[in-house]
Amino acid sequence: MIKVKVILSAVALLCVGFAAQAQDVKIGYTNVEFIMDLMPEMEQIAADIKDYETQLQTTIQTKTEDFQRQFQTYQQSAQTMTEEARAAKEQELRGLEGSLQKYQQDAQVSYQRKLGELLSPVQNKVINAINAVAAENNYTHIFAESAGQSPVLLYTKEEDKFTELVLAKLGLEMPAAPAGN
Repeated sequence: MIKVKVILSAVALLCVGFAAQAQDVKIGYTNVEFIMDLMPEMEQIAADIKDYETQLQTTIQTKTEDFQRQFQTYQQSAQTMTEEARAAKEQELRGLEGSLQKYQQDAQVSYQRKLGELLSPVQNKVINAINAVAAENNYTHIFAESAGQSPVLLYTKEEDKFTELVLAKLGLEMPAAPAGN
């Protein structure tokens, strides 16, 4: 019987300890993408990535046109070619086609890498501001409102103004809500 009382007392103390700890939890949420979109650096990043994309597309278009020209030339002269010359030209065209496809895949990877390089300093700046605001305001947890198109935070009270605090830390203003909302 005494053992049961000791165990129950220990469990009760443990529960009181958890309840006391739970009172120290302060949770906030923010929308990192929204904050990043307001950063002045984003205009230059958008222009830079558009230029890079245009360069890649121009190169792909040039390579595609070159391949098509060579293929058309082959089609026009294939009937007059010897069997060996035709096989050699077909193999050359398959190699060019494979090279073009590889370049297109490499261009996609290169584009993603370049985008990551350009966004990294802005992301770091925003994350550092979030960390600073969380520390200054005694937050214990900060959630992202969404991750890409998927919502992460499904419910919260609107009185948490963490995003506004981060914007202020970065020297930015919250844009005015559109009329009618």
